[in-house]
Amino acid sequence: MISGLPKETEESMVFHAGTTAQDGHTVTSGGRVLCVTTLASTVKAAQMHAYELLRGISFEGAQYRRDIGHRAVKG
Repeated sequence: MISGLPKETEESMVFHAGTTAQDGHTVTSGGRVLCVTTLASTVKAAQMHAYELLRGISFEGAQYRRDIGHRAVKG
């Protein structure tokens, strides 16, 4: 079961690729299952917000990239 999925806002959205509904819950069906997308006034701020949202999402075996926006953000 996936917990901590944020609500969609004007600044953020979670796209589902490998998820399904089961007994009223969202569960993984394998592979790359979610894509967290955020908007902000700067790339660095969007990056930080995406990581904040990611830290709230959990499920067994969850992994996420740690290089989001690295080419656009220096330092």
